[in-house]
Amino acid sequence: MRVITGQARGRRLISPEGNDVRPTTDKVKESLFNIIQFRLAGACVLDLFAGSGQLGIEALSRGAEKAVFVDSSRKSLDVVKKNIELCKFTSQAQTFLLDAAAYLRMTSEKFDVVILDPPYHKNLCVSALELLGNAVNEDAVVICETQSDEELPENVGCFIIDRVYSYSSIKLTVYRVDN
Repeated sequence: MRVITGQARGRRLISPEGNDVRPTTDKVKESLFNIIQFRLAGACVLDLFAGSGQLGIEALSRGAEKAVFVDSSRKSLDVVKKNIELCKFTSQAQTFLLDAAAYLRMTSEKFDVVILDPPYHKNLCVSALELLGNAVNEDAVVICETQSDEELPENVGCFIIDRVYSYSSIKLTVYRVDN
């Protein structure tokens, strides 16, 4: 697992041990960042269900101003912190040891880009989207990574599907605020 491009390009990241975290493949990660490439400069990014932190770190490497990493696993968050330090993004990153719902209920932060990559088949993207409305700017984009057989609703909370991209067994669903 590595940072693909930008300021920390080529930097190898560590991943939590065990089956709890499944790193996003380089192919899917590259596609995800092609989708949001023009939204990253100066953006505030939320990496919910952070795992190793690779997606938020990639966003920082590509020009995001700030990234917030949230995970409910202490083991995962320790890895996120190490990866942030490895890439020298400590001044641009915040970490929270909370479950997604607790974080979304307490935050007053407003995000431009939100990346949801939760454990599959647990309906966590929908739960997060339902709570996310007060934590995003009106032109925000939310990307949900799921297995391709998971169906997400067309409308959830204040969001509507903008586009869906399929990559073999993985699907990226892009939501925008329904104005």
